[in-house]
Amino acid sequence: MSADDTASLLYLGLLLVLLTGSYLVVSRGRLGQVLTQAALWVLIFLGVIAAFGLWPEIRSAVVPTQQALVSPQGGQAIAVPRAMNGHYYLTLDVNGTPVVFTVDTGATDLVLSRDDARRVGIDPDGLAYLGLAGTANGQVRTARITLDEVRLEGITDQDVPAVVTEGDLGSSLLGMTYLHLFSRLEIANGEMILTR
Repeated sequence: MSADDTASLLYLGLLLVLLTGSYLVVSRGRLGQVLTQAALWVLIFLGVIAAFGLWPEIRSAVVPTQQALVSPQGGQAIAVPRAMNGHYYLTLDVNGTPVVFTVDTGATDLVLSRDDARRVGIDPDGLAYLGLAGTANGQVRTARITLDEVRLEGITDQDVPAVVTEGDLGSSLLGMTYLHLFSRLEIANGEMILTR
């Protein structure tokens, strides 16, 4: 520690003592209340520090995420917790880029939104939208594509068929063409398990 650092530390310490002393003198009739409030602020400060330091553990407990398992039959399995809104979400690496998909067993295809298509290296403006898909919001035009690589927790698939929608899509959808690559799909106790 240099002489300047020591002087700065000494100055800040004296300033803290001066401010604390003057506050105690002004509120000497309410010393119990002041000490209670000071203790409360110290606890709040320590709680914020603890929450910040433990956030990864807290987040995994409060908002569980997908995880790879070994299935009882010896194959690979992925456990996906149900989100607070009742949907299941999976994060897949598409061409090396993580994309969050809403699992949609009512969708036929693996469907990329225009934004996600752009993120994985596909130019949605250069696609030929020759297909039609029925959605809850009506008909939407689609363009067929092939994804070079799709990876889910160590399970890798090559040349995966997909579509990009021309319209707005809030989230990319994981439909049956991808889900059929798994030998078993089970939903029980707020968890979906995909087994291969």
